[in-house]
Amino acid sequence: MTRILHISDTHFGTEQQPVVEALESHVREQGADLLVLSGDITQRARRAQFDAAQAFVRRLEGYGIPQSLVIPGNHDLPLHNLLARFLSPYRNYRRYFGAELEPAFENDELLIIGLNTTHPRRRKDGRVTDAQVRAVCTQLRRCDPAKLRIVVAHQPFGSIVPSDLRNLQHGAQAALTRWAEAGLDIVMGGHIHLPYVLPLTGQYPELAREIWTVQAGTALSSRLRGRLPNSFNRLHLGKAQDKQVWVERWDYHPPAGRFVLGGHFDLHWPPR
Repeated sequence: MTRILHISDTHFGTEQQPVVEALESHVREQGADLLVLSGDITQRARRAQFDAAQAFVRRLEGYGIPQSLVIPGNHDLPLHNLLARFLSPYRNYRRYFGAELEPAFENDELLIIGLNTTHPRRRKDGRVTDAQVRAVCTQLRRCDPAKLRIVVAHQPFGSIVPSDLRNLQHGAQAALTRWAEAGLDIVMGGHIHLPYVLPLTGQYPELAREIWTVQAGTALSSRLRGRLPNSFNRLHLGKAQDKQVWVERWDYHPPAGRFVLGGHFDLHWPPR
């Protein structure tokens, strides 16, 4: 049974050391099989911030997470250095997290496809291109349908509050429609610092099958949304043929100085 640790919006440069230590303690105690970091790794895409982020990921790997899948967020491109933003926007990201901006992971139970939905001409909005839609469809259709199939992108595909509709990916509806037909099960992301698990057919009733969205809050940063605590998700996969997934949300509890279980969600895929 694969266990996924899903963190997002670490925003190194604004990280809180007690929260960093609490997350590392959690990993030492409970481990995971795969780390997914869905963007906004840094606050301002500076080398020192990427260096701290890379060291953090390596420590998690040293505590027993054997593999990582990392994608950039809009904060991982230079903001104020316009020359770097337009001539080499991903230089620092690639220096510390590798040349591949859209990594993938596959084992006997699942396929995860990473998407880079950032662009130097957009400050914060995400966009899924036609080429990305086609490429994901190809990967989904080549995959064993018994496997869980996941797309990870930084910006969200579905909203739980009306004010976040403006933060959705441009091209989300068209992409989800095509990906549902190709067998996608889950989209994961961050960006808005609001954790939730949501079936997307409520927002997109035209989907051929259910796609769940699993959104992570901000794992480490002081840039909290309202009174929401720092948080991350854990996904536990059941038997592949049954398409069973349990999602846990873990919230930071300052008095205890540790993360505690804050919510539990069972994902299922009824026939349509």
